Amino acid sequence: MVATGGRRAEIALRPIEPADQPFLLALYASTREHELAPVPFTPEQKAAFLAQQFDAQSRHYAHYRDTTFELVLVDGVPAGRLLVGRWERETRIVDVALMPAFRGAGIGKRLLEPVLAEAEARGVPATIHVERTNPAQRLYARLGFTPVADEGVYQRWERRPGGHGAAS
Repeated sequence: MVATGGRRAEIALRPIEPADQPFLLALYASTREHELAPVPFTPEQKAAFLAQQFDAQSRHYAHYRDTTFELVLVDGVPAGRLLVGRWERETRIVDVALMPAFRGAGIGKRLLEPVLAEAEARGVPATIHVERTNPAQRLYARLGFTPVADEGVYQRWERRPGGHGAAS
């Protein structure tokens, strides 16, 4: 889907709107497929579970202040979301997710580079919480993030000003 006949795909961001909720639920479900694959739920049970979890996550994120909630568009097509908290002592990548057809095409890197440049300009670390099984860890490592804290299912990764991971 990302193939563009040799030209570079156009990536744009726009604020998330209420009408985006069905797409965002499908995006969320796509990020949980591997986790739910072995669970012996019916498709209907999986859908209900994912809807409940997505709703809980959305209610949790609604409390985040100084955070942008943006839809990622690739060549005008909804492709993902990017949530970024710009807080006093850090720039937190709250969530970055792409639909499967857009993964592995360099779009995540292109989305995160301006966020990292902004954190750099502010002189604060960029942080992200990453599931231990998330294949995007390779991308985060290439961008200069390193794991700094074990938080159960997640690890907190950090990229300090200067493009470096946390000091050892």
